[in-house]
This record gives sequence, C-alpha cells and structure tokens, in this order.
Amino acid sequence: MSIFKVIVLAIVQGFAELLPISSSAHVVVAEKLMGLDPSSPQMTLLLVMLHTGTMFAVIAYFWKTWKAAYFSSGQAFKQFAVLVIWATLLTAIVGETIKIIIEKTLFRGAAKAEIEQLFSHLEMIAPALAAAGLLILIAGLAERRQMKNSTRGIGLGRMPEHSEGLVTASQAGWMGILQGLALPFRGFSRSGSTISIGMLAGAAKQAAERFSFAMAVVLTPPVVAIELARLLKAAHAAAAAGTPIDLHAALFSSLLGMVFSFFAGLIALKWLSSCLETGRWYLFGIYCVLASMVVFYLHGRGF
Repeated sequence: MSIFKVIVLAIVQGFAELLPISSSAHVVVAEKLMGLDPSSPQMTLLLVMLHTGTMFAVIAYFWKTWKAAYFSSGQAFKQFAVLVIWATLLTAIVGETIKIIIEKTLFRGAAKAEIEQLFSHLEMIAPALAAAGLLILIAGLAERRQMKNSTRGIGLGRMPEHSEGLVTASQAGWMGILQGLALPFRGFSRSGSTISIGMLAGAAKQAAERFSFAMAVVLTPPVVAIELARLLKAAHAAAAAGTPIDLHAALFSSLLGMVFSFFAGLIALKWLSSCLETGRWYLFGIYCVLASMVVFYLHGRGF
C-alpha cells in the first residue's frame, strides 16, 4: 500500500474519530474506494493503529480535564478505576459473546471463521451506521428538550460544575455494554453510542464524553495486541502457503498512519470539540442516518 493511501486513511480517521460518526465506517469505505481489503490482517492492524494515534491525541488534549476529574485525590481515582473496570468488563463480555455467536452462526462450517471477515461488507456497515444515528438522534433531541425546559437555560451540554463529575455505576455499565456492541460492528459509532446512552441514563454530557474517551484509552492496548497476534498468525500461514506477508511494511505503514492520525486528531479536537457542547448533538445522528444511505448506495454499486 502506498504512503499516500496510508496518509489519506489516517486523516479520515483523525477527523472522523472525534465526531460520533464512526471513524471505522469512514475508513472502511475509504479503503473500499481505494481498492483495499478492509478485512485483511494488514488493514485491520492499520485501522487499530489509526485509532491508537487518535487516542494519543485525545490523551494530550484532555489530560488536564481528566487530571482534575479523576486524579484530584486518591478517592476520586479509586472511584474512577472501579467504574472503568466495571464498564470494560461488560464491554469484554458483550463483545466476545457477540463475536462467538456470529462466528458460530454466520460462519458455520467455514474453515476459517473470523468476525473481521465482516469488516469489508458495506451491507453490514450501513445498518450499523443507521442504528448509531438513531440512538444519537434520540439522545440529542432529548437533550434539546431538556435545555428548553430548564428554567435556568442549562442543558446537558452545559451542566453546573458540581454535576460534571463521575458517571454513576449504572451509567458506566450501560456505556460499557454499548461499547461492547460497537466492537464487532464497523459503523456503530463507539463514542456516539456510549455518550448517547450515558446521556439517556442521566449523565451530564461532559461527564459522559470524558468517561467514554477514558474507556476507549483503556481498551485500545489490548485491541492492538489482539490485532498484532492476528497479523503474526496470518503471516505464518501465508509463509507456509508460499505467499509471505511483508511484516516490516505492514508495521511501518501502521506506525506512519498512527502519527498522521495523531496530528489530524489534534486539529479536529481544536476545531470540533466546541460543537459537541452546544446542544447540537442530534445533528450527528442525522449525519449517520444519511451516511448509511450513501453506504447502501455504494454497496449497490458493487463496492
């Protein structure tokens, strides 16, 4: 794969990740348009590394906010650690259960059944985008309704300082479950679904957004490790078949993409973060629904 294509994918990832519109779906569609196979081990590793670059951008951008919220005291950190472990445990249970069910049903009898084989199927991405869009739309409209009903003109996006702390155990649990649903399905925005369900469960949007990104940072290292192991396994099988995979090229492309997605993510955060706090969350839901229609169209055209 050319460096130009890696850079394009990194920029798409960097900008789309900071909006609740499913960066994975956008990257997969871009890969398809450029004639790449999103389900190959090289491409799934690249996608995970692009997420890693964006997550480093999120850490750099939100570190002061997280420090004030989660590391202000030993008690605050303990509460955060318990919540993030609880949410991540639910993510693992839900995500792994769905993965097993899909591999044992859709791929029944196949010699090599991996859920990553679905990543190149636009007919699967489109409904996932639509589902995420509807969830975001519901949460966004509920937020606007609350803002209008607030006698002080304060909505979920601009809550008083005392209500912007940690999410509750129930809210964290729901966010962990939705994150688990997002893992197997490209198009079901992880940030969009987790923030939306947090809002619908009663969390202030700033608290839900902050915890959503914190969950993603915790989840990224094991996902990268899994994809590295998958790539090494595929490389061994390819070498045995006489069609070796260039691991050095795959790792170089992934690291290069990570760097570009990091800088793209920083630019996107500075440009777009204010849009997430102005009561216009529902617009992202509309975008996802429209994007799902475009993906269905591309599928119909043979991509």
